[in-house]
Amino acid sequence: MNELWTDIGPGLWPAYWVTIKLTFFSAIGSLLWGTVLAGMRVSPVPVMRFFGTWYVNIVRNTPLTLIIIFCSVGLYQNLGLALAPENENFIDNNNFWLAVLGFTFYTSTFVCETLRSGFNTVPLGQAEAARSLGLPFSKVFTLIVLPQAIRSVIGPMGSVLIALTKNTTIASAIGVAEASLLMKEQIENHADQVIWIFAIIAAGFMVLTLTEGFVFGYLAKRLAVKR
Repeated sequence: MNELWTDIGPGLWPAYWVTIKLTFFSAIGSLLWGTVLAGMRVSPVPVMRFFGTWYVNIVRNTPLTLIIIFCSVGLYQNLGLALAPENENFIDNNNFWLAVLGFTFYTSTFVCETLRSGFNTVPLGQAEAARSLGLPFSKVFTLIVLPQAIRSVIGPMGSVLIALTKNTTIASAIGVAEASLLMKEQIENHADQVIWIFAIIAAGFMVLTLTEGFVFGYLAKRLAVKR
């Protein structure tokens, strides 16, 4: 056990720091793109509704592993899309941002559907009253519907973030040095202590996800829309 801890200990914080950064940047991208998709799903413009519906149904039902590998093989290796500056850490940085892009593509579909469920909690009369005053759809959506919808789905949005945190383990498929890649390396070096390795890595993810659950649960109670 001492030998295992000597090997795995120094790498735990760097690996989980990468996991935290993957979650943070992917969450921001997913929230922004997911909000746009949600707006498209309820837009009065048929083309936008069609694209939003098509995107969500296709991407949400595509395995995340395929999306991550597509970002690496398809976008970078075949199309030459580089998301990091050319330097000595180019490969690692580029793979990191490609993983963020893939997580954003995928998780935004769940953000979209979560927000869309929140739209149903906003009384229809509020939107109709805003339209009767001459407000365009963009104003009704951003000033009246969206703020209330976000506050009503803070709890479910926390579940989406927790799922995203656990999904970051798939980034190891393209060589991103996050926690699950560290686990794989340690299993190769200490095959006789697999249970301890799993327990250490699982404990780290429990700390992250339980913290996220507590924060979003607190925010859901504090910011809930009073009706």
